[in-house]
Amino acid sequence: MHQEEFDQTRWYEKHLRPHEPMLRAWLNSRFSGQIDVDDIIQEALIRVLGAKEEGDLKSPKAYFFAIARNLALDHIRRSKVVFNEAIFNSEAMHLLDEAESIEETVSRNHELEILTEAIQALPERCRRVFTLSKVYGMSYNQIAEEMGITFNTVSAQIANGLSKCRKYMRKHARD
Repeated sequence: MHQEEFDQTRWYEKHLRPHEPMLRAWLNSRFSGQIDVDDIIQEALIRVLGAKEEGDLKSPKAYFFAIARNLALDHIRRSKVVFNEAIFNSEAMHLLDEAESIEETVSRNHELEILTEAIQALPERCRRVFTLSKVYGMSYNQIAEEMGITFNTVSAQIANGLSKCRKYMRKHARD
């Protein structure tokens, strides 16, 4: 493990991990059945870790909770908009040309190629955890059981993987 990964993991263990159970319980009580709590916490972790990279956070716990709350609210808002758009689109579907342009197809394929390279560049354990979650759709608990690691390790590995993939894609993406 590189020093940067070790420092990030140590910082996560100290500042975020102790608060995950409380955040999970709060999200479940406040947004029960409306959101995927694991996804919200994962995205919140990525954003907090990204903010930490940009500068020192004064209150990581408060930021973690605020980000998770905002993500949950955004998810609920988007799901309402998507539902309304689906009604509109079904009425107007015969008027729309759904064919994707060549440029869009090439661009999407290029992005997928870079993402594949980013995933392949991850450390072995991180890559395996990330792939089991994102490609095979396994839950954090299933991954933890499969690999013989803790739920929190799975969560941290996915957060690290997403952060590294995002950096890789920014660095290697062509305009």
